[in-house]
Amino acid sequence: MDLGKTGCRAVLWDGAGPAHGVHEVPGAPGLAADGGVEAARTAVLAAVLPLLERAPSLRPAAVCVGAAGAAAAPRAARDLADLLLGDLPADEVAVTSDAVTAHAGALGGRPGVVLAIGTGSVAVGIGDDGAYARVGGWGPWLGDEGGGAWIGAAGLRAALRAHDGRGPDTALLAAAIERFGDPDRLPVALGRDGNPARTAASFAPDVARTATAGDSTASAIIRDAATALGETVLAAARRIGGDGLHVAVTGGLTGLGEPLLGPLRSTLAAFPRALLLRPSLGDPLDGSRLLALDARTPHEPHVVRVRRAAPLPTAPTPPVTPPAVA
Repeated sequence: MDLGKTGCRAVLWDGAGPAHGVHEVPGAPGLAADGGVEAARTAVLAAVLPLLERAPSLRPAAVCVGAAGAAAAPRAARDLADLLLGDLPADEVAVTSDAVTAHAGALGGRPGVVLAIGTGSVAVGIGDDGAYARVGGWGPWLGDEGGGAWIGAAGLRAALRAHDGRGPDTALLAAAIERFGDPDRLPVALGRDGNPARTAASFAPDVARTATAGDSTASAIIRDAATALGETVLAAARRIGGDGLHVAVTGGLTGLGEPLLGPLRSTLAAFPRALLLRPSLGDPLDGSRLLALDARTPHEPHVVRVRRAAPLPTAPTPPVTPPAVA
């Protein structure tokens, strides 16, 4: 299971692959929040029980939940694991951070650094010895440098400087007008859906396209974003140590392609120890499946596991007929 604050996704795997696809329900506010354990439990059961009902002949040997907030609330993670072991017909339940399952999925259980770039940006590093580093992810006002909101906001600022005559002419102004309308109304447009960071991030593809077309202002923004993302990866790599670390980049902003990823590779190439940039191998659900089955990965120090004292029977026990009363 992949339990986030927006949605909770579950998949039931048998020997041949996923059975009945992915089932998704609303998420939970995070394990560290007030009432976070019960909210997480409710979301997990809503996601997984319909899958079990559709496959009555299958009983999961293990369940793994990658939950938002688990890293900050290890006691809550254990409480959730204990509750789910009582709720579900599994011999073992594992709970870990959704960042850990995302890392395991992207690198196939190997050590290394995973950079997730969407509206925000965060890097998670896990070393061969289990060393853990989380770098960035501080939100649009305190960090997330190089993420979609950061790129989009930088592009909009440049557009408004050109509109005011305070900055160089840039095609970003025309792109902003095309997407948002009158520049004088841009502050209102940015907050129209209650999530200014997400709205700003919607302009990031426009900045990348403008950079590809040769606009120097947009190109500088994309280069600065790539440098910031590279520094985030390097900080995580330094903290976990090791040579020849694999690096995977995930998230919606990878869709910007070479205008962003090319400069990022150049930044990583300057690191004195080898960093091997590779495609992501899977998503957080793949990571959850891997960690459910294998307790020997470097992620294990960050996983809470609870097991039954005795395995459940493989098939329902026939009802016992009481003896006849003489």
